[in-house]
Amino acid sequence: MEISNFDDLLAAARQQEHPQRLLFVFTQAELDPDSSEAQRRDFEAGHGGALVPVMTADKTPEELVDFATMEQESRQFGKPWAVVFVAALSGRAGVAPGDDEVAQVLTRMTDAIKAGELAGFIPFDREGHTVVFA
Repeated sequence: MEISNFDDLLAAARQQEHPQRLLFVFTQAELDPDSSEAQRRDFEAGHGGALVPVMTADKTPEELVDFATMEQESRQFGKPWAVVFVAALSGRAGVAPGDDEVAQVLTRMTDAIKAGELAGFIPFDREGHTVVFA
């Protein structure tokens, strides 16, 4: 199944044999203080900068109705974000992943994103569409 938006991801997660937990790392774009004038202009025009994690969350696919609901829930935390990176963590033998395992994976995801290692995560914009980084 090709995933082109968040609701595709939800549908795929709900079809899995084992219980899933969806892991979220919300990021915002920041400009390095040592940026050039051209980089600053690009950033102000909505391009460039570095994606910096600002918050994490996890949900089961059943806890999420759709992207709009998830996006609205994220606003309750008062931290603006630009891109959310999502990964699925599969349970075993019919048992969903536990809180300790989820916390460890969220920490690894956050560290990977800080290091610019984005493989294995699906990034979504504020409208729930996948993002392709060039």
